[in-house]
Amino acid sequence: MVASNAWISSARSQSTAPGGKRGVRRVLIIDNHPIVREGLRRVIENEDDLLVCAEADNARDARNAIKERNPDVIIADIGLNQGDGIELVRDVRAHYSQLPILVLSSHDESIYAERMLSVGANGYIMKQATGEQILHSLRRVLDGEICVSEPVGSNMVRKSAAHGAYMSSNPIDRLSNRELQILHLIGKGMSTRETAHSLNLSIKTVESHRQRIKTKLNLNTGTQLVQYAINWFTGRAASTEIYAIQEVRRVGGA
Repeated sequence: MVASNAWISSARSQSTAPGGKRGVRRVLIIDNHPIVREGLRRVIENEDDLLVCAEADNARDARNAIKERNPDVIIADIGLNQGDGIELVRDVRAHYSQLPILVLSSHDESIYAERMLSVGANGYIMKQATGEQILHSLRRVLDGEICVSEPVGSNMVRKSAAHGAYMSSNPIDRLSNRELQILHLIGKGMSTRETAHSLNLSIKTVESHRQRIKTKLNLNTGTQLVQYAINWFTGRAASTEIYAIQEVRRVGGA
């Protein structure tokens, strides 16, 4: 049963219309901001070939919506109210190998895009994108394509050409996906216990990850780690999120 904070469309549509023609394709929106979901829904449902079949703001409701509504494509953020977008994408890909996933996020694509593709996403687009760009990206992943920005694509080509010799100047790139998740949650103000609960890990495991993060970022104390995480989170995520909400409100006509 999908929880009350998830939204389900009462409309039932088929991916394939009678006669074998392509019909309306169902979109599941996963985002922890109601105004973003509202704006996306308005953008998507202005199109004759797309329908928002469900919304969710956390990983549990997203999984339930996939089972109950059988979407043709998912558009999801990294940050969720409960759970984590990276783990959600990995889990969805493991259980629904053919379901297209487009990540729409305010988080820096230079850090997150390749990571999301590596765990199973089919595309990554920033929330600063226009409604037209979002729709174009949705249709591309529905058609089986990989969709990333030109800078991300160029960077992936450079890394491939370097055959493992590519070295990034950004210390964040030294972190594993799990370490990046934990840094993100520290930046949001979560304690070790809260982080462990959010990621379904033991406190000891989170503490071990925190130690490795400090080593990779050349930090000496827990206080330095917390300050670094807060500065990174507020600089790269929070300010962009405010802009993103304003942009989706605009393109959605809210």
